[in-house]
Amino acid sequence: MTREAPQLTAHRTATAVAVAGTLWCVAYLTTGFSIEAVAYVFVPIGAAIATASVYDLTRRTRTPQARGFWRGILIALVSITVGYAWLAVDMLTHADQARTRSMPAPAAAFAGVGFLIAIWALGRVPVVAAGGVERWRMLLDRTIAFLGCAAVVWYVGLAPMLSAREPWSTQATLLVGLGFLVAVGAATKVSYIAGGPVDRVAIRFIAAAGGVPAGVVAVLAVQFGYIASVPAQAIVMPLAPILITLGVAAQGRADRGLRRDEDHVGTLLPYLAMILVDVPLIAVALGAPLRWPVRVVLIAAVVVTVLVMIRQYVAYQDNARLLRIARVQEERLQYEVSHDGLTGLANRALFRDHLTTALAESATGPVSVLLIDLDDFKTVNDLLGHGVGDRLLVSVARLLQAEVKDNGLSVRVGGDEFAVVLTEAGAGPEELAGRLLAALAYPISEHRLLVQASIGIAVAVPGETVDVVLRNADVAMYTAKQQGKAGFVRYVDGMGEPVLAHMQLGGELRRALDHDEFRVVYQPIVRLDGNRVIGVEALVRWHHPTRGVVSPAEFIPAAERTGLIVPLGLFVLRETCRQAVAWLDEFGPDALKEAGLNVSARQLHDPDFVSDVAGVLADSGLPCERLVLEVTESAVLRGQQVSRALYELDRMGIRLALDDFGTGESSLSLLRAFPAAIVKLDKSFVDGIEIDDGLPAAADARQAVARAVIQLAHALGLDTVAEGIESPEQVTALRELGYTLGQGFHLAEPMPAEGVSRLLARQQAAAAGSSSFGQAAGPVVFLSLRRSHPMSEERVMITKLNVTSIYVLDKDEALEFYVGKLGLEKGNDVQQGSYRWLTVRVPGDAGTEISLEQPGAPLHDEATAEQLRELMAKGALTGLVLNSDDVRGLFESLKASGFTDFTQEPADHFYGTDMGLRDPSGNPIRILQQGNPTP
Repeated sequence: MTREAPQLTAHRTATAVAVAGTLWCVAYLTTGFSIEAVAYVFVPIGAAIATASVYDLTRRTRTPQARGFWRGILIALVSITVGYAWLAVDMLTHADQARTRSMPAPAAAFAGVGFLIAIWALGRVPVVAAGGVERWRMLLDRTIAFLGCAAVVWYVGLAPMLSAREPWSTQATLLVGLGFLVAVGAATKVSYIAGGPVDRVAIRFIAAAGGVPAGVVAVLAVQFGYIASVPAQAIVMPLAPILITLGVAAQGRADRGLRRDEDHVGTLLPYLAMILVDVPLIAVALGAPLRWPVRVVLIAAVVVTVLVMIRQYVAYQDNARLLRIARVQEERLQYEVSHDGLTGLANRALFRDHLTTALAESATGPVSVLLIDLDDFKTVNDLLGHGVGDRLLVSVARLLQAEVKDNGLSVRVGGDEFAVVLTEAGAGPEELAGRLLAALAYPISEHRLLVQASIGIAVAVPGETVDVVLRNADVAMYTAKQQGKAGFVRYVDGMGEPVLAHMQLGGELRRALDHDEFRVVYQPIVRLDGNRVIGVEALVRWHHPTRGVVSPAEFIPAAERTGLIVPLGLFVLRETCRQAVAWLDEFGPDALKEAGLNVSARQLHDPDFVSDVAGVLADSGLPCERLVLEVTESAVLRGQQVSRALYELDRMGIRLALDDFGTGESSLSLLRAFPAAIVKLDKSFVDGIEIDDGLPAAADARQAVARAVIQLAHALGLDTVAEGIESPEQVTALRELGYTLGQGFHLAEPMPAEGVSRLLARQQAAAAGSSSFGQAAGPVVFLSLRRSHPMSEERVMITKLNVTSIYVLDKDEALEFYVGKLGLEKGNDVQQGSYRWLTVRVPGDAGTEISLEQPGAPLHDEATAEQLRELMAKGALTGLVLNSDDVRGLFESLKASGFTDFTQEPADHFYGTDMGLRDPSGNPIRILQQGNPTP
């Protein structure tokens, strides 16, 4: 059973009682089949039903305020039910006296107390909260309503009762008076109830249950005397339980969230009261005698009229006040709709309207538009916060108004973009643009910030639309930014085509990413004291299907502007890490120290950037310490998000390089705030560093920044790389200053991965050749020895100068040496007492592999020795892994194969030692042990 079921049952039962009373009354009055005392039974029965319904509601209502109100109504109903039950029993007991018998005093007392409790419960419910004029208006409305209702009740009820020939009993007078009071008070009170936890509709039903039946019964009693008692008791008063159960149902619906919308009965009530006051007056006008009750009504009508006049005056004043407020709000809204809330300048909407009007009246003079965009304003917001940025915009707006004055309309288009519409013939747009740039050349706002701007100028041609003029100004402004910012450009015909092409470039970038049109090239970073490659910097190139190779200077800004720099940078990162791992696998861990790439501020702002880098490193297998991420000073100064990302990367072990060092304004302070491991000297400080004009002071000045950077880096324990080296003289000058690493076109141009591989191969070939004594006539072969159990401490070096050079070094772990780009790979599971070839690659054909395995077979087997001779003759032998047991047998086999002139030296004699020998290229010959980082 739903919650609503008991409420509906009570309502239907109360209705059934009222219907039964009505049917009985009709039958009694028409046939007289029963006794009059029965009429008094229906009221207590209906009251008992209503009491039970209210009791059930008090148990289910959870809100304290609502529960308190309904408990008061419950107590009132119990008292009224007892009173009318007492009356019914008394009438049935004295049935023969029912027509003339008065209501017993106890019954009247219970009923009267019940009415008073009901009035008290209703009185506790607050009226609508109001203040000021509204409070006085409501007080007047309630007074008018009360007087109007009271005048009618007086005329039709109380006055006849008091002027009756036969005096009324005290009980009857009190009950009728209470009935009138409940009726009038309920009518005026419930119209202004605020509601809340107690439902407004429920309160009105309760008020009607007390007021309407009481008022009707009182009027009937006054007008018809005892004749009206039967219909009053059997028909009218049983309506009260019906209204009460309806109120209970309304409260139940409100508790379930089904409250009805607010109504406006209180607004209409004063007007209804005025109509009611006119009823007695109409009766007098139609011929009723002008007795003293009517005079009371006349007095009430006069008072009501005066109150209505006062109310109308108050309403007039209030309406006038509201109209003033509405007018002010309308003006404010119109201003807000057409002006920028921050700067007070005209906004985009007013800008277009004003420009449209100016173009329509362009016959009176030329119309010019200046579009002004602040350069690098985002940096201010990121570093100093949006509050400082807003105050800076306000300062720029004031400056703009001061320069434009009354010659045009100053506009904030949005963000950091402003505009000016000039319509005066004497105001030249170029002159104004120059004044604006000159004014912006001085620090502004309380932070004394230096702000620059790019300005585009468009002079309207007769017949041009607003959109065309704005587009031309935008193109001119974009061109000014491309030309280096902090300047202005006037639009000319044809200017839009290259700008449009550049903007369309952003759309092509997405397609290029999807169609794999980007390639990664690498510029080696080399040691300045021997041209040895120690690292690479990855650079991206775009191979356009129709335009050929697109310069990074052309497409990188478009990628930054569109946000595609993020996926493009991720592509470069993946390729760089993958290729670095390939080089490490091919040439060993000492061949290449690190691989780096540039990272933009837009990438560092991406919240997923750090996790993307970690994911790429995990997927590729590249150690974190071998990855270098290069960032510019301007990128580092881009706010807390960038700073957090850089410190997270540093904690991962990734090396961070400060690129283009020395070009910013905060380079020195950045070295302490930024977790840099490498400083890259900008090319601008390398250019001219080698010039020797015979003036020491001039040379010192040219080298001052480079010298300061290397000294600062050494003091902070940072590595340095000189960029943009283009001559051997620059190399010499940088080495003298203390620089050990550099990159530039003189050292090596950017090249594909294959080019770097060739460099590393030649580098290893040179290192391998340096281990022989003298210049070898044939290819160099190294044999790496893996030790499986203890052997003698004797180290053996075997050479055959006229054919080849063989170097065998016995040590606890196998040593690895490399020839060119041919990597010597370690063998696995070398069996004791056997020899196993490693991979053998034929020079010149990296795709050909010859594998020769003879587990268990002695190396001095004639067939194996013959294969050795053939491979050595072809230069294809790159390495052997030997078991240490048969070293002496190996020597014998090699002797039998034609190798002679063996010599023996301690191994320590060769580790990292310059033997005074030179290879065919003139480089020093050194013998290196694996894991020894010192050249």
